[in-house]
Amino acid sequence: MKKDITIPEVTDVFMAVVKEYNNEFKCEDWNAYIVNNKNVTLEMVLIVSKGYDEDKMIETAILRHKIEKLPAKSFAKVELLQGDVLKLSNFFNVTFFEGNTMFDKKYLFEKGVIKEGALRNIPLLNKRGILIK
Repeated sequence: MKKDITIPEVTDVFMAVVKEYNNEFKCEDWNAYIVNNKNVTLEMVLIVSKGYDEDKMIETAILRHKIEKLPAKSFAKVELLQGDVLKLSNFFNVTFFEGNTMFDKKYLFEKGVIKEGALRNIPLLNKRGILIK
């Protein structure tokens, strides 16, 4: 039964959007990262992302990403965020296994949050960005 399924609360797993220099294209890019601040490896990490603006009825394509293993105290780049997408709310649904337990959490960077003035140091990444807990 659906009521019998419990999905525990996610702690110490975050999404971050970081502005960083791209050496290959010689420009500044905004990239989304998943951060595992746990002391255990996450397995079968699935991330579904989408940008949207309900007022203007705009929606991006849904992107899906898979990371087999995300080691403890590590991070992984998920995707590049194009300039037009920064004007939208950006949603990331993250599902993963820790041992035999499935975890799921939704992260939302609301419209207007991703901007230069909001950048802060993110210790594990050692980069400046915006972190959603």
